[in-house]
Amino acid sequence: MTAYAIAHLREITPHPEIPEYIDRITATFEPYGGRFLVHGTEHEVLEGDWPGAVVMIAFPGTAEARAWWNSPAYQEIAPLRSRHIVGDIILVPGVPEGYDPHVTAEAVRASLPAE
Repeated sequence: MTAYAIAHLREITPHPEIPEYIDRITATFEPYGGRFLVHGTEHEVLEGDWPGAVVMIAFPGTAEARAWWNSPAYQEIAPLRSRHIVGDIILVPGVPEGYDPHVTAEAVRASLPAE
C-alpha cells in the first residue's frame, strides 16, 4: 500500500544549504521507490490557516519510506534542511485498494457514546 511522506514547512530562512538539499534529496529517495507528488508548488488554503509550503513524496509502502528516512544518505543531508526550515514531517499510509469510507463511518458510529 502506498505511503506518503508529507512535510509542512512553516518557516523558511533563506540559506545556500537549502538549494543544495533540494539538489541532493531525489537521489536519496529514488532507491526506495520514492517520487515527488508535491514540491515547490503554490497551495490554496480552503479552510483554516496553512502558512509555508507543502512537500509530498510517495513510496511503495511504509517500510520503504522508513528505510529512506533512516538511510545514511538522507540523514547526511537532513541537517541542510533542518538548520533553516521549521516544519513538521509525517509518514502516512494510503488507503488500500477498494477502500470503503462507509466502513470507517460505521466504526466511528460504533465508537460514539450511547445517547
